[in-house]
Amino acid sequence: MIISKTPLRVSFFGGGTDFPAYFEREKGAVIGTTIDKYVYVSVNKSSQFFEYNYRVSYSKAELVKKIDEIIHPSVRETLKYRKIKDGLDIHIFTDLPAKTGLGSSSSFTAGFLNALYAYDGKTIPKKKLAEQAIYIEQKMIKENVGSQDQVHAAYGGFNIIKFSKTGFSVKPVMISKGKLNALESSLVCFYTGQTRYATEVLKEQIQNIKSYNKDKYLEKMYGLVFEAQKIISGDSNAGMVEDFGKLLHENWNLKKNLSTMVSNRLIDDIYEAGMNAGAYGGKIMGAGNGGFMLFVAAKNKQNKIRQALKKLLELKIKFENKGSHILYVTK
Repeated sequence: MIISKTPLRVSFFGGGTDFPAYFEREKGAVIGTTIDKYVYVSVNKSSQFFEYNYRVSYSKAELVKKIDEIIHPSVRETLKYRKIKDGLDIHIFTDLPAKTGLGSSSSFTAGFLNALYAYDGKTIPKKKLAEQAIYIEQKMIKENVGSQDQVHAAYGGFNIIKFSKTGFSVKPVMISKGKLNALESSLVCFYTGQTRYATEVLKEQIQNIKSYNKDKYLEKMYGLVFEAQKIISGDSNAGMVEDFGKLLHENWNLKKNLSTMVSNRLIDDIYEAGMNAGAYGGKIMGAGNGGFMLFVAAKNKQNKIRQALKKLLELKIKFENKGSHILYVTK
């Protein structure tokens, strides 16, 4: 049996510039971090005594004889990509629900792919893992997804990821341990209670990118990545959290222009309540239209924000830096 463990991510700045429709003609970049919430995938050879060859267990159970019969798109296409011949018993466990804006789909694809390599007795470099996960999602499944989530999942840590028509590069953010802890402790995150299919939410955004009519917003969002880098990598700790939060607020206002589906009345109300309670800034995670809302706030304002949003579940998060890895191997 093989078990892989792959983190989810929080993307702070640059989301939207990581779509091939944009970075193949303009520069793209994002800054974000992986967090201590994970997708676990177990892979084991299926017994010949069962009537099926493949069992896929997640929120439902699939028992099929052929790979083409598997409904779960990432499981099906990743098995095809790896040209798997053995019957397999596949189980998926997650710390958080899917479709909530923390990159769980791409974390699963990267983690499953990693597990299949381990099943064959192989290891795969982080860059190749990310590249292959991107290929599976964008070219084989044909999802409306960007390219940052797969990279975050494969590499782990707090990184700036740059995109161009020649590929991507990953550079860890230079930040002191004290500032990293300060930023981590400034984050307050709440579940909106709404889930959504990112590929549907992003369909309009990608069409807008292809038509070039959102370039002025994306160019500004690209620039904010490097403004954020200066804030968190500077020499002074004073005002770092406030400056980062205010920049996130600016980013959120730009992000809402990318598509009519980024926000909705519930999200706007949650954001307004958090800001009125003292947050410096925030944003919805991922594509938008549901999932988790993240705020940046001083510690002495966080309880007031919690009180203002007491009807919502809070998600406690910590940063992690390991990325997708094999947790367990047995023959």
